[in-house]
Amino acid sequence: MRHRTAMGRAAAVALALSATACGGGSGAEGGTVVAPTPTPTPAPSPTPTPSPTTTASWWRPTTATTWQWQLSGTIDTRYAVDAYDIDLFDAPPATIAALHAAGRRVICYFSAGSSENWRSDDGEFAAADRGATLDGWAGERWLAVTSTNVRRVMALRLDLARAKGCDAVEPDNVDGYANRNGLNITADQQLDYNRFLATEAHKRGLSIGLKNDLDQVAVLAPAFDFAVNEQCHEYVECDRLTPFLTAGKPVFVAEYKAAYRTNSGGARDTLCAASRAQGLRTLVLPIELDNRFRFSCDGD
Repeated sequence: MRHRTAMGRAAAVALALSATACGGGSGAEGGTVVAPTPTPTPAPSPTPTPSPTTTASWWRPTTATTWQWQLSGTIDTRYAVDAYDIDLFDAPPATIAALHAAGRRVICYFSAGSSENWRSDDGEFAAADRGATLDGWAGERWLAVTSTNVRRVMALRLDLARAKGCDAVEPDNVDGYANRNGLNITADQQLDYNRFLATEAHKRGLSIGLKNDLDQVAVLAPAFDFAVNEQCHEYVECDRLTPFLTAGKPVFVAEYKAAYRTNSGGARDTLCAASRAQGLRTLVLPIELDNRFRFSCDGD
């Protein structure tokens, strides 16, 4: 599967490396907190899991918001960025508190479209909830987005994010319909599920990012607060994320190509010039997302 975060692989190899920080930058907080705007939910499908009735305000990052993404190893909290994207389950509350004390916002990653057999709540999924194994990602299986039980588990994960102090969430694998999922997920079912996630996040005062799912960006951008994308520069797809930028919402991009790391033939220089011209927030990272190296096109 081409566009995927490295969490499955990272968990499997259990890397716990710490690395040196790469440069300075502004530590000013990016984004604003605003009162919520109701998100329309398309008709029908499974009945959503009951959620909190109190609607809170939530943080909305701007196109100027800078970021760091690390999903494995001891989190290096020294980067002078506006937001950190870290693993919901693995990040200790103390790390989140330390980031907040330093003026950082915290985005919490979890998979919303696949079961992961190393997660503490994996037993909550029924056999009928699980589909085909994700290509190249042992231990992960696609989830039935129409399942009331799956939605219940995701609501609990959003509760955990709020309890741990996350400012936002990054639900992964929300494009199962475009993959061999073994569950016959349709595009409309995926749209309904992704909107469900956005609505439930906002009810809990959490910002939410759309992960990849380029084919549905134009329709889903109004319901989400930012986008997280992998390799849109490498595959010449970044223009498909324009609806977010036009709406003043940031697009956070991670690139893994070796030439970007080594800057062979000026590849990273070219990449960063394009990123800045498009208004993207691009990082060159190891696919394990373990902070072994980090190059930011923003210089932070």
